[in-house]
Amino acid sequence: MTAAAAASFPSVRDCASTGRENDVVVADMDGTLLRGRSSFPYFALVAFEVGGALRLLFLLLLSPLAGILYYLISESAGIRVLIFATFAGMRVSDIESVARAVLPKFYSGDLHPESWRVFSACRKRCVLTANPRIMVEAFLKEFLGADVVLGTEVSTYRGRATGFVKPPGVLVGINKAHALKAAFADDSPQIGLGDRNTDFPFMTLCKESYIVPPKPEVKAVSVDKLPKPVIFHDGRLVQKPTPFLSLLIILWIPVGFLLACLRIAAGSLLPMPLVYYAFWALGVRVTVKGTPPPPVTKSSVNSGVLFICSHRTLLDPIFLSTALGRPIPAVTYSVSRLSEIISPIKTVRLSRDRATDAAMIKKMLKEGDLAICPEGTTCREPFLLRFSSLFAELTDELVPVAMVNRMSMFHGTTARGWKGMDPFYFFMNPSPAYEVTFLNKLPSELTSGAGKSSHEVANYIQRVIAATLSYECTTFTRKDKYRALAGNDGTVAEKPRLKSKQVMGC
Repeated sequence: MTAAAAASFPSVRDCASTGRENDVVVADMDGTLLRGRSSFPYFALVAFEVGGALRLLFLLLLSPLAGILYYLISESAGIRVLIFATFAGMRVSDIESVARAVLPKFYSGDLHPESWRVFSACRKRCVLTANPRIMVEAFLKEFLGADVVLGTEVSTYRGRATGFVKPPGVLVGINKAHALKAAFADDSPQIGLGDRNTDFPFMTLCKESYIVPPKPEVKAVSVDKLPKPVIFHDGRLVQKPTPFLSLLIILWIPVGFLLACLRIAAGSLLPMPLVYYAFWALGVRVTVKGTPPPPVTKSSVNSGVLFICSHRTLLDPIFLSTALGRPIPAVTYSVSRLSEIISPIKTVRLSRDRATDAAMIKKMLKEGDLAICPEGTTCREPFLLRFSSLFAELTDELVPVAMVNRMSMFHGTTARGWKGMDPFYFFMNPSPAYEVTFLNKLPSELTSGAGKSSHEVANYIQRVIAATLSYECTTFTRKDKYRALAGNDGTVAEKPRLKSKQVMGC
């Protein structure tokens, strides 16, 4: 975009956002609605989440060619290379799944404040982008309230993407203008927003047009001002993969996997009192806060303590045991066979039958302490899901535990992928960390034994843990998460399995 061309349109900062309730706005995406002008990180996310490290490597190897074509020959040709390297051979359902469950988290963290101010003020919102429509439509419609999304259409064959684009090709330059005319006919939109000279053809068709200047230092829209908070999201990568970070990820994976195996072996084979020190020696940071209760002896007449944990990964009970220096059994909904094999703690599956589960938990509490994650599933964002109230009916010996973890490269949870790899991905981080905060034991006057309902007890503990972590309480459940991310209710069919007393996580 030359300075003279940019000067032909006023800056988006000069666009009034008041009195736009009846207006129609049409905006480009990269560099306009989003601060970043490059779409490579989002193609890289799709490549890694669907095709793994090898597909990401393929995209990375072709990215120099894409860059040369984009900047020196044709913007359309460069984008075609990215689309082919990313999508060729992928199942359409997998692409749609990543677009729905993974990309919104990264898109929403890069929303341009000035563009969003104008875009959100209008009655009808249209996005005109060179990005594949299949990749951006879910985010734009569900999280930004877009009414119309016009993007590049990817060719498919028998449910798989071919990597080629349908006519009229990539939506850049004059193709954007033609798409806008087809969508709006003779009814010209009131506002057009763009950031580069290939946006000018469609911008000239709008009654008012504004340019978004390239200012990467501008701060993205803050989380509290987002039109819809991203509570649930999936995917393995923690950070948006730039070309340099993508290269680091590819180079780190073999080293990280070996390191993860060593860390898991240390946690599984060493006595629990030594695991804390072994983790520190291997780069896993475990911080313990608060005063945990002493262990209950089998000769005691009292039942064991029930640790009520917030749920961040399936490793929560492992790190609870590490913090206490002794193995704490846990109850869980479902775990993979691999996690059962490598686990250092004893766990029993919940059957989802209330009476059966209650009897089982009571029996385990008579034998000693027990851990439970009443949310029923993990949540990555600073929110707590609804607490099941079953635990509050079974004992008054309740100790809330606030769990927090930090990862720099990979997420240790998944809703769409194979859960057996969850502990490996967590321990593949260069220096993962867990913070375990033991809160005060629940006073007897606030328990079910004092006349409180189980729902009151569960909600109170949820609020106490949320206040400790500065999190927000929600009423979302396991079913809500899996419907949003995986298109199912999170129920795992019971399969015949080897008799084993050891599983990992909850």
